[in-house]
Amino acid sequence: MTEDTREPESPADPDRWRHETARVNGVDLHYVTVDPDPDAVDHPTGAAPLVVLLHGFPSFWYAWRHQLDPLADAGYRVVAPDMRGYNRSSSPSGVDSYRPAELVADIRGLIEHRGAPQATVVGHDWGGLVAWETAISEPDVVDRLAVLNAPHPAAYEQTVLQSPTQLLRSWYMFAFQLPWVPEQLLSAGDYALLERGFEDAATPEAFTAADVERYRAAMDRTDSLSGPINYYRAMARETIEGGVESLLPWEAERDRTVEAPTLVLWGEQDPALGTELLGGLKQWVPELRVRRFPEATHWIHLDAPGRVTEELRSFLPRV
Repeated sequence: MTEDTREPESPADPDRWRHETARVNGVDLHYVTVDPDPDAVDHPTGAAPLVVLLHGFPSFWYAWRHQLDPLADAGYRVVAPDMRGYNRSSSPSGVDSYRPAELVADIRGLIEHRGAPQATVVGHDWGGLVAWETAISEPDVVDRLAVLNAPHPAAYEQTVLQSPTQLLRSWYMFAFQLPWVPEQLLSAGDYALLERGFEDAATPEAFTAADVERYRAAMDRTDSLSGPINYYRAMARETIEGGVESLLPWEAERDRTVEAPTLVLWGEQDPALGTELLGGLKQWVPELRVRRFPEATHWIHLDAPGRVTEELRSFLPRV
């Protein structure tokens, strides 16, 4: 199912940002899509390579506002969905609805819905974790992978066990395992704590007052924050179950190699995810390119939007 609303969420949004909805994997995914200018490319826009941009917590499609037009102008079909549980997409109940396998199936379904055999999958934060998992579990649909401030899942598990510093930085992931409490705290005072998190960006321009209002409105569109927080709860369950299974002699260790060429962009001033998470990546990602941004924070694509866009454009397949 495709519903083309063509309804901008803000009058300031360009007309070329089309709002559509796809029914995939049992949920409705809202997404914004931007096509290349047909007069600027020498092939039908429907044949242009597909780029899928996945946002993190607590964002929505608008997190990619600085990349949508430049990537489309470079000749790519660009799709930025609201991940399940966010903004205009479905928010299924229950922690199990947010397990990695479900999130990966959403992305595969979206790529197929857009009529592409493969896509370059780009993800930030939680979107990056889903991008990693998609490249690991569904390598046939991932042509290239780009990840912004999101650790490879095996690297994260290994580093948390070995680094007290990273374990301390990950305190909020443990706090999010509590029932109901995180939802109440984060929504209190009109999402005051989440807004404070935006203030950690390196540049004041990363989140304008108007941007913050849009994020607040997006969070208001769902019944609660349970969907986004259930990502963390589901990941914890998966990690615990995987640890138990690894102790069973008949269970083979899961191969988490990424076959696709991979670009990792990392803001070094991230208070939650340290640069030690980049160590040893080659053992899981043979074809790897890493670019560090010393002055950028966790919000790397908003702190340094121009440089991030250029790194992506130089990494994407030629058109």
